[in-house]
Amino acid sequence: MVVFQGKSRRKPTGGRRLHHHKKRKFLLGRESADTRIGERRLRKIRARGASRKLRLLMTDTANLVENPGEKGKPVRILTVKENPASRDFTRRNVITKGAIIDTEAGPARVTSRPGQDGLVNAVKIREDQG
Repeated sequence: MVVFQGKSRRKPTGGRRLHHHKKRKFLLGRESADTRIGERRLRKIRARGASRKLRLLMTDTANLVENPGEKGKPVRILTVKENPASRDFTRRNVITKGAIIDTEAGPARVTSRPGQDGLVNAVKIREDQG
């Protein structure tokens, strides 16, 4: 299904907005990936300019960085503790950027965009950070 990302045909007041062109291909979007916890599943999609994006549909691991400047190590994701994007995402265990996930090494905040990058990078939350 296609998602239209152009301007509405109506003004905020309810009046009609006069358009100078029809809908264009570059105004189309796609549905969100809604990355969940499970066995790793990827989907490759063609983006504008013939570049590629990796849609991460499901994953059970994250690249966790414990201290800034260190290399990340893969850890298993247990659950999504909190997702500021939506309370429904927390209930459904959907991983997005900014989500707080519970890992084997402790809680972590997701810093990557799984639906765009195809992987989950996270930074460990220290106890003094809250």
